[in-house]
Amino acid sequence: MKVILGGDHAGFDYKKEIIDFLNQLGVQTSDVGPYSCDSVDYPDFAHPLATAVENKEYDFGILICGSGNGVAMAANKHQGIRAALCWQSDLAQLSRQHNDANVLCLPARFISLELAKECVKAFIETPFEGGRHQNRVSKISC
Repeated sequence: MKVILGGDHAGFDYKKEIIDFLNQLGVQTSDVGPYSCDSVDYPDFAHPLATAVENKEYDFGILICGSGNGVAMAANKHQGIRAALCWQSDLAQLSRQHNDANVLCLPARFISLELAKECVKAFIETPFEGGRHQNRVSKISC
């Protein structure tokens, strides 16, 4: 499995920890930045990540910013992206099961690092159920 990660300055510390966590699980990771806590503009990182996931270079993307909203909004501008803002592991699981989400967005300022890791694990381990959900997912793109 290949996962690409990015975000903004508010998500930098969590991103480093989640990369280590994923690597311990045997997941191959790539980091599009940022590479410090210096203030940055999240779309500069969300768009390249979304493009890479959309082009199927990676199985999933993970974006982390302060609220998770900005990165989710930017990523969801891409037709092939279904970015889900999750602050509980059951939301991450449902985003995969019912929505075939391919980008997980985490709000670093509102959840603990341990909960963020639980969300990541649920997201990458949960398959899309298909079935009745496929028709709905097919209607998402404009």
